[in-house]
Amino acid sequence: MGAMTVMRGALIGGVFGAAALLAPSIASAQVQAPQAVKTVVLVHGAWADGSSWNKVIPLLEATGLRVVSVQHPLTSIADDVAATNRLIDAQEGPVLLVGHSYGGVVITEAGVHPKVAGLVYVAAFAPDAGETVGAVSAPYGNTPAIAEICPLKDGFLVLSPKGVAEDFAQDLPAAEQRLLAATQGPVQGAVLGTPLKAAAWRVKPSWAVIAANDRTIAPQQEIDGARRMGARTLTLSSSHVAMLAKPKEVAAFIAEAAAGK
Repeated sequence: MGAMTVMRGALIGGVFGAAALLAPSIASAQVQAPQAVKTVVLVHGAWADGSSWNKVIPLLEATGLRVVSVQHPLTSIADDVAATNRLIDAQEGPVLLVGHSYGGVVITEAGVHPKVAGLVYVAAFAPDAGETVGAVSAPYGNTPAIAEICPLKDGFLVLSPKGVAEDFAQDLPAAEQRLLAATQGPVQGAVLGTPLKAAAWRVKPSWAVIAANDRTIAPQQEIDGARRMGARTLTLSSSHVAMLAKPKEVAAFIAEAAAGK
């Protein structure tokens, strides 16, 4: 077993094993009624950048929505929330906040911003306040993608080309898989063990896309998270990158959320 494998095992084991498990609970706070919005703010996940929404953006714009995509640094939850808030601040009127994968963590905390009218989770984590990604994921075991996470120095993590092709975007053409692998953004591993300061889904309406063929986040985790939030759901036969594999369906669902449906 090489040093890289040992390092990866120690990191993943520490993050996913050491975190205390928190029992699921049903959202109990008063959720605001949905309201129609004209602006959608998209938040990418780990091992990605804002271009992961490129197929969805023109479809949303065609419905008359204004769309902006956050380029957050993946350096810490605080940094990523700050980058998201910066873009929310720049918009006029209420916005719909949409997060993919780790982006769900970001929108959960950033969503308390007063301009945010609702939250859409696309194959995403949805922790509660005080929870970590490691804690909410541990009951579901390691997904296949976990074995393909490769540590870099300074605690950053990337996904191997094999992991992208087989466990992240297995239903995309090979050329798109290679492009995703080449342009992925390394994520700081510490985000997996950082507790959230707030959970906007407890007071804002939420929607969730379930990726039934997800090999990065367990589909059952996405189902349970949506149920806990009381989210309106759409289930797609898709890999983890549902917005790239099923852009028309994802865009239509986001547009419905923007209309408060």
